[in-house]
Amino acid sequence: MRPTVILLSFNSEDTLGATLASARQVSDEIFVVDSFSTDGTLELARSLGATVVQHAFEHYGAQRNWAIDHLPVSRPWQLHLDADEWMSDKLIASILSLPDDPEHAGYFVPRYLRFLGRVLRHGAMSPTWHLRLFRAGAGRCEDRIYDQHFLLKSGTSGKLQGAMVDDIQMPLTEWTARHNRWSDSEASEVDNNETSGRLAPDARGNPAQRKRFLRQKYYRMPLFVRSFALFVYRYFFRLGFLDGTEGLIFWVLQSFWYRFLVDAKIWEKRHASDLTEKAAAKPTL
Repeated sequence: MRPTVILLSFNSEDTLGATLASARQVSDEIFVVDSFSTDGTLELARSLGATVVQHAFEHYGAQRNWAIDHLPVSRPWQLHLDADEWMSDKLIASILSLPDDPEHAGYFVPRYLRFLGRVLRHGAMSPTWHLRLFRAGAGRCEDRIYDQHFLLKSGTSGKLQGAMVDDIQMPLTEWTARHNRWSDSEASEVDNNETSGRLAPDARGNPAQRKRFLRQKYYRMPLFVRSFALFVYRYFFRLGFLDGTEGLIFWVLQSFWYRFLVDAKIWEKRHASDLTEKAAAKPTL
């Protein structure tokens, strides 16, 4: 198999080289869909043989679906990556070993996080599974503004061996700034009951469906309490502490700080009218 590789990028010159180096081992048709980068991303992508197409960014789901709908893809299979995701040799071999017409319509890839230079291997997120390789026309990204997954419109799915590494190289200032923005999106999604074009939660389904089922269970827990509970679960019960200082920083920020921030914005949204009245009233000192 030699799938078309589709990458999303924005100011990604620090990580794009490693991603394209692994992508070139599985395909000679690579598209980089860029959101008008201002660094050296475009020059680097072109120098490494990728075709660059620029498109204004709305959210990840919209950008991925725009790529599916508009790129002049010539191959019957597509592999979707981000600019900071590189593939291990074993994953590359797993893709190349697939026949041109395999039994499944799509394949899930295991993804690990590399944070502050360390690959995290504990905490119930090592790995997470993502549908990234699928037959053209069979896959599409959810119409969500946060936590989007690809889903299959038809056919069955399988799993690939090896690993994809999400190599987070941005400084913590940028990481927290992005998560602050993403918390707005997730807070908006929580009360959104839209189901059309969305992944169906299923405790017995594929890895993405099981993850969505657990996320649904999480959001049935009380506000604020659940962020504490998630941190304790991941850091202590799922051995996140074994990932050292880097793991401590990640699990506190991702499992507690970020989740608490999302809950605070949900609470703010649900009490908006009360907060407006309080702001208009003269305070009593």
